[in-house]
Amino acid sequence: MMNHQTKRIYLSPPHIGNLEMKYVREAFQNNWIAPVGPHITLFEQELAAYTGSKGAVAISSGTSGIHLALRAIGVQAGDSVFCSSFTFVASANPILYQGATPVFIDSDPATWNMSPKALERALIEADQEGKLPKAVIVVHLYGQNADMERIGDLCTQYNVPIIEDAAESLGTTYKGHASGTYGHFGIYSFNGNKIITTSNGGMIVSDDLEALEKIRKWSTQAKEKANHYQHTEVGYNYRMSNILAGIGRGQLRVLDQRVKARRKIFETYQKELSHLDAISFMPVATYGEPTHWLSCFTIKPEHTQATPDQFINEFENHNIETRRLWKPMHLQPLYRQYLYYSHTENKSVSDELFKQGICLPSGSNLSAKDQKRIIKMINQFFSIH
Repeated sequence: MMNHQTKRIYLSPPHIGNLEMKYVREAFQNNWIAPVGPHITLFEQELAAYTGSKGAVAISSGTSGIHLALRAIGVQAGDSVFCSSFTFVASANPILYQGATPVFIDSDPATWNMSPKALERALIEADQEGKLPKAVIVVHLYGQNADMERIGDLCTQYNVPIIEDAAESLGTTYKGHASGTYGHFGIYSFNGNKIITTSNGGMIVSDDLEALEKIRKWSTQAKEKANHYQHTEVGYNYRMSNILAGIGRGQLRVLDQRVKARRKIFETYQKELSHLDAISFMPVATYGEPTHWLSCFTIKPEHTQATPDQFINEFENHNIETRRLWKPMHLQPLYRQYLYYSHTENKSVSDELFKQGICLPSGSNLSAKDQKRIIKMINQFFSIH
């Protein structure tokens, strides 16, 4: 039975500061309620400056950003698009929106992100068959960047553009550069559980300003410049509202603080639980600074018979939200029929991560007292399993 007397601890709740309401109030006072207004333009400029991109377009979700990026690259029915398998379904669904065929790529055990080894094998086979992908969607998981230099070299060799799904990695760096700025397009999510939030929304960044202008037009139903409603191509209702952009501007001001808080939370988990042989935390790559959007570990079956579901159920009984790691796309009923390239021919890393992985409460507003409670429970759980 759940203990209702203890306060609920969430996995990654919104963390709102003081500036957000100021900007939202401005939007109301000036009657900029619709998906147009000064906060949108300023949010785009400010996030582009923060990431070092030449331009940005504020949109309704990270998913819509991937969709618009695929269209801007020219992905059509019959094309193939390579995509990380170990991710949320929103990374892959836009491939189907365009009528294209996904091909899934496994993770590297050293980073949990796209395996360059698996990608290389997939590109070699696609080239031999004369069917190279129109794009590669690389997902940066749990606040850690994929090894973009190795992935980028492969994609350059085969002349395939990269879309970075940086929904979980805003604030992360790769060799001194912001996550999401290595590929042709980078997409961020501001969903309620992300490192900063606009309640719902996203942003697409790129140095290709001409492509961003097309994307901006498509995101507002592809209206032509005329004194009446004129349309010559398909568009979408994908633009962010001025109110949400106001929230985003306030959140962006405290992004570095939020990153610092999540890193500290991960470091505390790692320090206080390092004595447990039964778990292994997500490895930290040496090439950049992760945000640890979520603190994650895997259960080591050689040291315990405990399962992730047992862990989640036990914590739920104590009003603490935890979660399994992503179920890979190649295991999803929706995507089982598509090609999948594992890290090596005999080992699928993402299968093992899903089988044994756990996400812990990691919100930047997690109190030291609540984290201490979680750590105590983890110790108790593994002492009896």
